[in-house]
Amino acid sequence: MLELPAAIRIYFLILSTVLGASIGSFVNCAADRYVANQSVWKGRSHCPSCGHTLSILDLFPILSYIFLRGKCRYCGEHIPIRCLITELLGGVVFLMYAYVYGFSLITLEMMILMAILLAVALIDYDTMEIPDGLLQFGVIVFLLFLPAHGDYAARLEDGALGALIYGGGMLILSLIMDLVLKKESLGGGDIKMLIMLGLFTGVFKGLLNILLACVIGLLMALGRSKKDEEGFPFGPALAFAAMATLLVGSQIIDWYLEIIF
Repeated sequence: MLELPAAIRIYFLILSTVLGASIGSFVNCAADRYVANQSVWKGRSHCPSCGHTLSILDLFPILSYIFLRGKCRYCGEHIPIRCLITELLGGVVFLMYAYVYGFSLITLEMMILMAILLAVALIDYDTMEIPDGLLQFGVIVFLLFLPAHGDYAARLEDGALGALIYGGGMLILSLIMDLVLKKESLGGGDIKMLIMLGLFTGVFKGLLNILLACVIGLLMALGRSKKDEEGFPFGPALAFAAMATLLVGSQIIDWYLEIIF
């Protein structure tokens, strides 16, 4: 991590926040287009209600939503609150990554992973499916940034064990639960996602990630309606748990070990 003068560090944190909010806005748009079977890369942003092409004044993350009071400038329809939440989440998480990891390649790695996880969460929430392409991209990111971690051989070993233990372990557990419950207990996309996340979290943080995901998933399940009883997307819980684990996982584990020993 490169040490920066205080003024430049503050500028870097502000820039990271703006970038995160912008990435959150883009990911939200891309997820909506993916769900609607539209091209992610072609066509300008437009209002989903009236179809009017959005101007530059409509596209400032967070600020546009506030100044427009959550409504389309052209037709007056409400803009989904999820747009604002996604932009806020992107800005806050990017800021925290920049603060924790500093000006480094690891920060860039975590930011790219965060964008992937956010896309997975949004798409899985809407469709109950996790695109394989996003998970494959996550694996590529892990491999590309291995040299940034110093002892990349140790990181590769820890990541491979994490992927094997948690991805493979949940696969075995889900097969047993399928036999007991006579129905699918955990989707294949969730298991693949655990394999991908295991690479980044490794063995110890991987356990924390699963525990946090279970807590978040339980809270989300408590708020679902009866019409959703046929299934529940676990991808968002895994994604948000991973964001937290990669930010403060080491501190939580150290705190817990101090209490025990």
